[in-house]
Order: sequence, then C-alpha cells, then structure tokens
Amino acid sequence: MLHFTRWKTLGILGSVLLAILFALPNVLPAKWNDALQANSFTSALRPLTLGLDLQGGANVVLELDRNDLKKKLGQQETSDIRNALRAAKIGYSGINTTDTGITVRILKPEDADAARAEILKLLQPVNSGIFGTGVSVNLFNLSQDGQQFTLAYSEQGIDAKITGAIDQTLKIVSNRINGLGTREATIQQQGRDRIVIQLPGEQDPDKVINLIGTTAKLTFQMVCDAQPTAAGQTPPPECRELPMKENPDQKIWVQTATTATVDGADLTDAKPSFDQNGRPVVTFRFNTKGAQRFGQLTTNNVGKRFAIVLDDVVMSAPVINEPIIGGSGQISGNFTVDETSNLAIVLRSGALPAKLTVVQQTTVGPSLGADSINAGFRAAVLGLVLVMIFMIVAYGLFGIFANIALLVNLVMLIALMSLFGFTLTLPGIAGIVLTMGMAVDSNVIIFERIREEWRNGRSALSSIETGFKAGLGTIIDSNLTALIAAVVLFGVGSGPVKGFAIAHAIGILTTMYTAFTVTRFIVTLWVRQTKPKEVPL
Repeated sequence: MLHFTRWKTLGILGSVLLAILFALPNVLPAKWNDALQANSFTSALRPLTLGLDLQGGANVVLELDRNDLKKKLGQQETSDIRNALRAAKIGYSGINTTDTGITVRILKPEDADAARAEILKLLQPVNSGIFGTGVSVNLFNLSQDGQQFTLAYSEQGIDAKITGAIDQTLKIVSNRINGLGTREATIQQQGRDRIVIQLPGEQDPDKVINLIGTTAKLTFQMVCDAQPTAAGQTPPPECRELPMKENPDQKIWVQTATTATVDGADLTDAKPSFDQNGRPVVTFRFNTKGAQRFGQLTTNNVGKRFAIVLDDVVMSAPVINEPIIGGSGQISGNFTVDETSNLAIVLRSGALPAKLTVVQQTTVGPSLGADSINAGFRAAVLGLVLVMIFMIVAYGLFGIFANIALLVNLVMLIALMSLFGFTLTLPGIAGIVLTMGMAVDSNVIIFERIREEWRNGRSALSSIETGFKAGLGTIIDSNLTALIAAVVLFGVGSGPVKGFAIAHAIGILTTMYTAFTVTRFIVTLWVRQTKPKEVPL
C-alpha cells in the first residue's frame, strides 16, 4: 500500500497539476479569462458558471395557450374533413369552426352515412396516460342530427394533447435557448401546462421571451388572383387576408393554408445571410420531399406570386420568375441582422405547437448574487479553517498531511465543475462545504485505524500499511451510499437540489481519490524520508 511505481507517481502529480490548471481561471481577472476563451487551445480553461441565485438573471414562467392549441387542432381537423369529403365526392354546404368545435352539413341525405364513416376516421384518438399506459380518448366527440354533424372538443382529449405539446415545447424552447448561446439555462415543466425558464446572467429577458414566444409556423402559399383595392374588403372564398411585414397596414390575400403544399416542417436548415444588395435575409434549405414539392409549386405557377408566411404575417411575396428546383431559397422582409439571426434559430428549432404566454417574469439583480457569493464564501472559508484546525489538533503531523489532501480535493472539485461546465449555485456551495467535512472523514477512519494498530504493538510501518489497507472497504462503502443518495437527489430534484447534488457527487469522487492517492502518497514520501520508528498520532 505504501509503494508507488514511477508511473503512478507521475499520474498523481499530473492529476494535481491539471486540477490546478483547470481551477486557475476562477481566480484570474476577467480580461485574462476572455483571452483564454479567444484562443482555441485554451478555450477549455474557463471559470465556474454561476447560477441565477449568484450572478442574477431572469426567471420566466410561460403557459401553453390552451385556446390557441384548440384553434390549431380545429383548423387541422377542418382541413382533414374537407379533403376527406372531397375525395369521397360527398357534397357539403359549409364547414364552420367555433370555440366549442366544428359543424358540417351534408347536402344529400343519402350521403350522410358515408360522411359519418369518413368523419369517424378523423377523430384523432390520443393516449391519455404516460408511456402509452393510459386510456385512448378522442380529441372530438361526434354527434349527428340528420345531415348535420357536430364535432365537439373533448376536454380529456385536449388535456392529453397538452401533455404531448408541453413535451414538444420543452425540446423546442431548449433548442432556441441553446441557439442563442445562453449557457446553463434551466428549463423545466411546472404543473400541467407551464414551463419555467431560468437564465443566469441574462440582462435582456424581453429579447429571450420574444424569441421563445414566436410560434414559427412557416408556410408557402400562393397569392390570390384578386387583391383588395380598398380597406375593409372581404376576401373571396378559399382566400384569407394577411398583413405585410414591411407595412402592416398593407393587406394581401393569400390562398388558405389548406391549399399550401410546402411548410416549415420540410426545412432542414436555416441561417442568416445577405442578399446581392447587402440586405439581411434568411436562407433556407428543404429536405428531399420539401424540395420536390417546392419545385412542383414553382414549376406550376411561373409568373405568379407566392407568399412566404410566418405566424400569419407575409414576410415577402415575390413573383416566381422560373422554377426553383434546387431545394433552397431565401426569406427577405426588411430585416435587421439580429432579426435574421433569431428567425433562423426559430426556424431550425421548429414550430411551437401553440402560443406561449408569459405568466410571470422576474429579474434577479447582481447585488443579491454578490451578497450570496460573499456569504457562501465566508461560510466555506470558515468551515475549511475549522476543519483544518481540528485535524491538526487531533492528529498532529498526519493532520497536516490530511489538510494538504483536503486542499487538493477542493481544487480538484472546482476544476472538474469548471471543466464540465456545471453551474455553481448557492446550494452547490453548501454541497462543497459538506464535501470538505466528509473529505476528512476518510482520513479520520484511516488515522484511527493506524493509531489502533500502533497501540496494539505493531511496528510504525506495519501500522500505517494496515491502516490504509483496512480503511479501504469502510471508506468505499460509506462514500458509495452517499453517492447513491446524491444521484437520487439529482434525478428527482429540481434546480437548487440538482446544484447541491452535483457538487456533492463530484466531491465524493474527489474525496475517494485524494484519500487513497494524495494522502497515501504524502505519507509514503514521509516514511521514505524519515523511516519512522513511532507513529506521531
């Protein structure tokens, strides 16, 4: 146990030096850290990321708009019913969408049974449980009164749809936040239909809210032949009126979404760029299916205008001068550079299933974070000093060895958290303080066993050897159970609990390493140099 090969010695010294190197940015001036980040060879050297409670930032609670989701589902169902009845050559007098559902009237009584069969196929059953274990429910409840059919929203079905929509929204919001380059944002579900977002260090939460709240529904629709000549005109059937981005007062009639053949779901990439005149635009590329549809759309409508519509606003409405068969294009609309960057992000991340409304928005000032940091720092230093004094008083020279290992343990803990980009929160500081107390526990077990063996008449060398060897099993057992608890805390806990669990778990790993390498290595060097006849315990 007290023998170290050359390679083991180099490994221990190397690990300590690396820990010092990766922990060093936490005490360097900000301008030095900026220089390290600018260099590709030293970009991995970065200080700890501070959480919302330490550096301030924004806390936003968003709620999925239930009515907007119902509206989208109703529009989709209306389109499906219209297409199904047309394909079956069943005549109808009109399809109306209301807040409570959809109504459709069949023209001929003899077609009612056939219409019912077609509509039943479109009721969209949804699983109401998790992991596919719930009861299947329909989004709509169908009723019939002669030739009149009514599809009423099913609240159970809407609830089930919201559950799936929240899961999808969490992924999309996460992609958009990551696209902004915001580090260590906390994004989690709250209740059935709310999402909590914490953005440490964010000084412009409105910018993030605007980006997140964009539904990003992109469609490519043909412009209607007839166009308004005066304000307030009613668009013809199969057309709807939308505003132009460059001039919201200017309206344009476009064919309804049911006639659009290409939408944002077919996009594979979108990025900001500039056109030949140096104006900011967004370039996009379709997948194979989207490229084929877009090529067919432009081939069949050369000389006509088509509208690029984002969230019911016409970004641009160019004339199709020639077929566009390359599967790529660009969106222009009097954008700024920031607008093209944000638009590219939301297009790449996909469209939200429904609108998000801001329920709560709070900003934590940096002064509160500074107070928390100072309080946590004082607590950590005080705890460290008291532990080190106790070890020296209780174990003398071996206590000094344990204190050196404790400092190495602390450096390794900070280095690992910095290297992997973990966020340090106030509970995380508590986890570090707890780790310092637990770190010396391992040395206490070893030293007490050494003292016991020495009192039982063993030689100094044999006592030290036995102490390290016998303490191994006990230390592994105790730290392993603590590690399991930390993993459970991380798995089931929320933000602050996760911060504590991460710091505690990493501290346990570094504690086990330093107890059986650094402390043992220091003791081995002392034994080789002094060849002691007695144990100073």
